[in-house]
Amino acid sequence: MRAHLLYVEDDESLSFVTRDHLELQGYQVTHCPDGTSAKVAIDRQDYDLCLLDVMLPETDGFTLAKEIRKQNTEVPILFLTAKSLKEDRLHGLRLGADDYITKPFSIEELILKIEVFLRRSRSVALPSPSEYTLGKYLFNYPNLELKINEDIRRLTQKEADLLKYLIENKNQVIKRSDILEAVWGENDYFLGRSLDVFISRLRKYLKEDEQIKVENIHGVGFCFQV
Repeated sequence: MRAHLLYVEDDESLSFVTRDHLELQGYQVTHCPDGTSAKVAIDRQDYDLCLLDVMLPETDGFTLAKEIRKQNTEVPILFLTAKSLKEDRLHGLRLGADDYITKPFSIEELILKIEVFLRRSRSVALPSPSEYTLGKYLFNYPNLELKINEDIRRLTQKEADLLKYLIENKNQVIKRSDILEAVWGENDYFLGRSLDVFISRLRKYLKEDEQIKVENIHGVGFCFQV
């Protein structure tokens, strides 16, 4: 099971780049642009780690950390902040934060810290990109390659993410909402239309093996049969 991160950041450009890198590493990321939407997110489900910007509109990171700690005393919390004042760092740690990362930060540093705290917190499966055998096909997730015989198709990142999720949940009914949350990060009507397009593409890519099917479960979702 992929580690699920809550990422709260109001900087649109920074959040886009950071989320993209984290998802490339195999993490499931729920992004919220402000503290209010983040509070709704933490009420809906549990996360394996929280990345919180300190300076947020509506509800700041410190207040949000208090809310998280009321519900979960174990989940690691990392603050992302442009401030390096000792008082701010101490205040955050007193609230139950596990560490600080000062902006601007490197993606490599962020990923390293995430891995460290996930290992400490509990036995969350860290991303381990690998190859998958699908009947006649060989799927290489890190290289975005779907191979049959000597033919290699290069997938887009989203196509590869969707195929990987289907593989990890094969031979069982998967709700549309779960796929959208896991692969797109949110359950949205228009994203649902995109999901249908991507499913059609994967069916086309995998048509050379009749044993592989993406069955439509009316009103519920899909079943990936291998």
